[in-house]
Amino acid sequence: MNKYSEIAERINYWLFWAVVVLLPFPQIFLRYATVLWLVSWVLEGRWLRKPLSLRENKMAIPFILFGLWYVWKIVSGFWSADQAAWSWQMERYLTFGLIVPVGIWGVNELYDWRQLGKALTISCIAAIPFYLIAMTILYHHREIIDQLQWVADWNYGVRNWNSFFINNVSVLKHRLFLCSIEIFGAVAALFLWKEKRWLQVVMILVMLATIPLTGSRQSIITIMALAAVLIIYAMPQCYRIRYGLGIILLGVIIGGAVLKFHPRMQGFDIRAVTEMREVSYEHDVRFNIWGCALQNPSDYIAYGLGAGQSTNYLISHYDEKGFEYYTLKHYHAHNQYLEELMEIGLPGLLLFLLAWLSIPFCAQGKGRFAAIVFIVLYTLNMFTDCMFGMFDGIILWAVGMVFIYQISREGTVACDQPIPA
Repeated sequence: MNKYSEIAERINYWLFWAVVVLLPFPQIFLRYATVLWLVSWVLEGRWLRKPLSLRENKMAIPFILFGLWYVWKIVSGFWSADQAAWSWQMERYLTFGLIVPVGIWGVNELYDWRQLGKALTISCIAAIPFYLIAMTILYHHREIIDQLQWVADWNYGVRNWNSFFINNVSVLKHRLFLCSIEIFGAVAALFLWKEKRWLQVVMILVMLATIPLTGSRQSIITIMALAAVLIIYAMPQCYRIRYGLGIILLGVIIGGAVLKFHPRMQGFDIRAVTEMREVSYEHDVRFNIWGCALQNPSDYIAYGLGAGQSTNYLISHYDEKGFEYYTLKHYHAHNQYLEELMEIGLPGLLLFLLAWLSIPFCAQGKGRFAAIVFIVLYTLNMFTDCMFGMFDGIILWAVGMVFIYQISREGTVACDQPIPA
């Protein structure tokens, strides 16, 4: 039995290691590795042991709250108009339910967040040339893609290789998820590679250089906010409380000022924010989407439309406003908070926010710093996109939660001391 347990633990560890390494790469590979990791955790049998008490393991609380949020989404199926859309979202969000026992029973002793963090940084660096080449081919050498049409026809019966190349093979990650993972890797490098300063600096600069290359606007804001968090944690505790929020706001303001020179911000009119509900082709696409969503909040604010129903609801408003292109592209809410409000109502949104806020409160020692970095990364990006709209965002969440769990379990450090490597 002991020999079986040791083999299962080692398989589980190496599968999680594979998930971490594959995180910056196409989700088609990441998806299978994640499913195998969760299955191997069950086969490992830790759930058969006595769970740690909440007093011993406060980090179980965020896992449980996310699980309850997932259960609320399941319950919303009773009033969901499109059961197929509800079923599809429940399948996609299954990780939120499956990972709850991980928070309660923990992971095996082989997990080493320092080694996993280093593996993530190396993988982030390796992914950059992969995506640069893919983007160059996609946007500047379409003829190469056209020549591969026969591959799609022969193997998959696909008539539109360009669409298959982007969506099904998923060669390109959405810029938001690629940037989020690169930022995550840069922060890991900052605290894991201090024994080699020059390597640390080079790795961080290379990873952050991907942000302007991809053109992700919200990621620029995120970098500034995270820089503010790092400054705060370098301060004595008494100054953190006094100046913390102001420094974070200053970072966001500086990020906003930098965005003024961003090519995708040319012609932006701040009045579009106040006129959001008056949708117009002259406005930014996201403002039009949010404006359509906010036409009749009474339709969903009490208990929501049901999981997976927000896009269909938006499409009905796109048709009313004459946004045929939005309907064709099936544009979703592009705001995780708004999507939660539309799908599971105000009670579900509050539960969702409570789950997020519980992470830094339940983390301990260096784990609390990791939790704050994670929260800032997600909180800001969820304002302009649905981070869980793609599998990448869900798995980044799962990896981040396991990292925070492991770091918290190592013990605590004095809260008025800078976070060591």
